[in-house]
Amino acid sequence: MSDLRRVTTGAPWEDTFGYSRAVELPNGLVLVSGCTSVVDGEIVAGDPYEQTVNSFNVAFAALKELGLGRDDVVRTRLYITHARDVEEVGRAHKELFDAVRPAASMIIVSGFVDPSLVVEVEVEAFRGDTAA
Repeated sequence: MSDLRRVTTGAPWEDTFGYSRAVELPNGLVLVSGCTSVVDGEIVAGDPYEQTVNSFNVAFAALKELGLGRDDVVRTRLYITHARDVEEVGRAHKELFDAVRPAASMIIVSGFVDPSLVVEVEVEAFRGDTAA
């Protein structure tokens, strides 16, 4: 599918595992890979709220590369490692998306590639001006 647009950020896992940060399909749907609180290749540890905000900022940067933003987000998935973090992660999501109101899921998982990470997010966005 040569008409796909791909965004890479140079994050170490992109090359190691062979994936793109984001892919835009010809119909305007944009899929953003799982994003964690990693900035410039370094884990930015923090509380669950901070990690959520940092993770979404990674996703927003990928969307920006495609000329999209927060208002174009139609779905989010939040993966967390502890049920105790639901409120803080949810608070961050509300602050970021309250006006947008995307479809959303929050899933508790056993862990991530680094134990200091407690949140990972995925984003789907839609470019509404693309002809189907």
